[in-house]
Amino acid sequence: MAYQHTVLAAVLLAAFSLPLQAALPAVPIIMAQAEELARLPDGRWLTVDKHGLHLLDAGGRELDRIAVRAKQLDTRIAAGQVLAVFLEADTQRPVPVSVDLQAGKLVRLAPFPDATFSVEASCLYRDAQQLDHLFLIGKDGQAEQWVMQGEQRQLVRKLALPPHVKHCRVDDASKRLLVSEGNMGLWSYDTESEGMGQRQAVALKKPYGQLDGGAGALAVLPGGVAVLDAKAGKLHLLRDEHGAWRALTPQPVTLHAHKGESQLLLDGDTLLLRGKDGWQSRALSWQGKAAPQTPLAIIAPRGQTEPMARQGDAADDPAIWLAANRADSRVLGTNKKQGLLVYDLQGKQTQLLEVGRLNNVDVRQGISLDGASVDLAVATQRDDNSMMLFNIDASGHVTEAGRFPTGLASIYGMCLYQPAGGGVEAFINDKDGTFQHYRIAKKGAQYSASLLRTFKVASQPEGCVVDDQRARLFLGEERRGVWTTSADATKPDALQMVLPVGANLAADVEGMAIYRSADKVGGDYLVVSSQGDSSYVVLDATAPYKLRGRFRVGFNLAERIDGTSETDGLEVTSANLGGPYARGMLVIQDGYKRLPDGPQNFKYVAWDDVAKALKLD
Repeated sequence: MAYQHTVLAAVLLAAFSLPLQAALPAVPIIMAQAEELARLPDGRWLTVDKHGLHLLDAGGRELDRIAVRAKQLDTRIAAGQVLAVFLEADTQRPVPVSVDLQAGKLVRLAPFPDATFSVEASCLYRDAQQLDHLFLIGKDGQAEQWVMQGEQRQLVRKLALPPHVKHCRVDDASKRLLVSEGNMGLWSYDTESEGMGQRQAVALKKPYGQLDGGAGALAVLPGGVAVLDAKAGKLHLLRDEHGAWRALTPQPVTLHAHKGESQLLLDGDTLLLRGKDGWQSRALSWQGKAAPQTPLAIIAPRGQTEPMARQGDAADDPAIWLAANRADSRVLGTNKKQGLLVYDLQGKQTQLLEVGRLNNVDVRQGISLDGASVDLAVATQRDDNSMMLFNIDASGHVTEAGRFPTGLASIYGMCLYQPAGGGVEAFINDKDGTFQHYRIAKKGAQYSASLLRTFKVASQPEGCVVDDQRARLFLGEERRGVWTTSADATKPDALQMVLPVGANLAADVEGMAIYRSADKVGGDYLVVSSQGDSSYVVLDATAPYKLRGRFRVGFNLAERIDGTSETDGLEVTSANLGGPYARGMLVIQDGYKRLPDGPQNFKYVAWDDVAKALKLD
């Protein structure tokens, strides 16, 4: 278990409503002038002051020192390994340090680049992938999130935070960045870089909240936070109750701020507070629980496509075309602001067809039409609510082949069906829940589309996929779940719920694809984008549709590839594409491009990594 900034949270078991107790004996006298403290797991201490970072034994004797003007100390401790980061006051550069507990030594790690703005506050975050991040916050509200792995220091994203922030801390369990805006209050932000992020007011200055003068030093508590008001005259304890913050009765403290500064540290069941007169300690009675964790497998992507040529919500849905020489296969991806893009397996864009606002796309190959075999892509076109057809030649080159009006008001998703008897059919849906089922034909160079049937679901759908072998259509009703029904227009049946929105599937239900086992060693699997929590669900593609597991896509720092979030469309193949994709590849639309920030793109995930993580073999 990772301890947070020296927080030994497990011992905080006393009643939540009790007040701060009388002051305890002072910390060792040699530490009295320390500006910041952090206790290490063996009873030793780290301190920072204007002379440097100090490693002290339990009695306050100095064991090692990094001589530099230092401030803004934060630590992460797990399995006896200690990571500390402080700011070098003169350069404002973050300095990461490893603490060798056995040798009693401080070891400088690879530095960060010089800051591009005036850094006022910094704090660490350890994510579910066990990667260490550092937030840097400027006086004017500029902020950056960096990630560390070995010698690597990579910028994840830029943020806009409040001005006048001098204190920040991260609650790893709840993935929450807490920042004190000195003249306004305490705010909470999402630490996860994938996604738009949210801001929440925790405690604000009067008349908007209960703080007298704003927010100062803070300390993370299990399931809550302690914060000093800007004048350091009161200590406020706040508990997170299912996303809403409840303030307890503030506790008076006799603490004179030093040059307007103060510090607050949770050490076991004791709060350490610093003001003009040095450090004092007070016993804290608190009952709170850290945010519950839902452990999910985290899989690193192996590749990614070049970013879209349009900013904002542009990328939507991918499809995969298999070449005779599998290494020459292509990924097709829609751009909702531009058209259809084509990529190779290294993610390089090979084509752009500027045909308008395409939403979903699907591919079928070796279709017998008019006495010939054709490879065809079909997409929904939102400018004119049409169904667009594209030919794909043997080299993977894509050309427009026709478009057909649907009469729908708001065309949205689609998927293809290749019946055992030959030909190809398309399911097209509308935001109002309407589905249209077409048969596509070809005579000479001309394609045609004839409507076979129409049916409807209760609310907005989008993603769908057909299991050709079993003639089953799977469709996603975004707010309700995944359904299945017959794909055969001559044998319609009632919708059957496969997986409802709930504990394992978060609305919106988006892209879906079927992994068709190539060697029959494993099974066939339905993969669904659970957009609401940026995860992916894997089910058996056959009844009773057993849930096989869930996963997220995280960082691949070695390749400078970020994770995925808020995914719209996805596609999967079991074909041997070589290298890491010998058992197939999953292509996932990424809602937010990081490392660094940029337009949206698609990520490539090795199916072998999914199979191992979820124990599918």
